[in-house]
Amino acid sequence: MLAPTAPRKFLLFALLAAGFLIVLASLFYQSLPGKQKAPDVSYVNLKGEKISSESLRGKVVMVNFWATSCSTCVAEMPQMVATYNQFHAKGLEFVAVAMSYDPPNYVLNYAETRQLPFHVALDVQGKLALAFGDVKLTPTTYVIDKQGNILKRYVGQPSFTELHALLEKALAA
Repeated sequence: MLAPTAPRKFLLFALLAAGFLIVLASLFYQSLPGKQKAPDVSYVNLKGEKISSESLRGKVVMVNFWATSCSTCVAEMPQMVATYNQFHAKGLEFVAVAMSYDPPNYVLNYAETRQLPFHVALDVQGKLALAFGDVKLTPTTYVIDKQGNILKRYVGQPSFTELHALLEKALAA
């Protein structure tokens, strides 16, 4: 192999410097506050009550897309109930949105037999899932701050330790 000549050394240096600048710019861009707004939607809970995104402003909100046929959803639900019970008095609201393919009578039976303490809504036409970025995988949970910005999206069961820390921070803000 030949030793690099002066022009080759310069080119190598320039390529390394350009790569470094690209990495640095990428890190800077990722650190900018670019909060995504939660969609402006309305939920209708199993009691027939309408809950709008606007009516939830000023509260930290968890929106959990789930299905009675989803084993992970069913497995995480007791922890979701415990999370709601732990943080509701501090300002947490929770809406469990049943996916469009979930039979409404299954959802109603599940919510009643488990005495779910939070809002349970049906997404019969799939409009809520579509508004939240076309949610297909369950469970998918969004944590929304008091101003209506999405703080975090969890696909699958969240780490409840991490989730609780996020909720503590959001509720204290």
